[in-house]
Amino acid sequence: MTQILIQGFLLSGLYALIAVGFTLIFSVGRVLNLAYGAYIMMGGYAYFYAVHIWHLPKTLGFLSAVVVGAIAGILMYRLLVKRLEGDQVAVEISTLILAVIIQAGIVLLFNDSSKILLPIVNGVWHVGSTTITKNMVMAMIASWIILGGLLAFVKFTHLGRAIQAVSMDPKGALISGIRTDRINLTTWAISGALGAVAGVFFATHTQLNPSMWVSPLIIAVAVVIVGGIGSIIGSLIVAHIIGFMEIITSTLIGAELRGIFTMLLIIIVLVVRPQGLFGRGDL
Repeated sequence: MTQILIQGFLLSGLYALIAVGFTLIFSVGRVLNLAYGAYIMMGGYAYFYAVHIWHLPKTLGFLSAVVVGAIAGILMYRLLVKRLEGDQVAVEISTLILAVIIQAGIVLLFNDSSKILLPIVNGVWHVGSTTITKNMVMAMIASWIILGGLLAFVKFTHLGRAIQAVSMDPKGALISGIRTDRINLTTWAISGALGAVAGVFFATHTQLNPSMWVSPLIIAVAVVIVGGIGSIIGSLIVAHIIGFMEIITSTLIGAELRGIFTMLLIIIVLVVRPQGLFGRGDL
């Protein structure tokens, strides 16, 4: 039981970090950015090449990942999404195609072999019979710091309140003088940066390879669908539900079936409560 609780909290923290940037785009732009997993992949590769190949300090590795993710978000919005605004299906299909193209580009540039990233923080702790990697603890701490900082940014800054206004009523925000195009651009940049940071932790937890974007994308989609169009708090709660259920499934049934609960949960929620467990939320 202790192992399930500890591992559940650690994995949930990572999942919350993965999902928050995706939730931000969905809440503000009303679209599923299916290229979000590409931010995660590019963040992992940026960190790998900065730290493992160019031997830069880990702090600069994180910074390079953030910059790459933010630039990817800005370019994606400017060159693709803005031109397709108003057509939700076209945006979602085109972002998914773009993710596949980015994967192919990574393969061409860096080959398709898996790479092992050294832990951001080395070492383990032992709690009874449970072994805890310091790297996963750091991921959970980073998750809470980033989520808390994002919530504070949204609630207490002028730009954050503008983002919140656009998420609640885009037309009303535009009428009131808020430049919604600038807010959308900012949101996509923040989402890209958050996805890249999540990619660093996800890559150190698993492996770095060109197809690594699929799994975190499924997690992010599951959080949005199960939680609703919703708030960051709602995403945090659902990320913990999914994280704990995956640990329970892995411990009691088998690791190969750990993702099956997420898929079943998506189907059940779509059938029983299409608006999600928490309905429409505000940032």
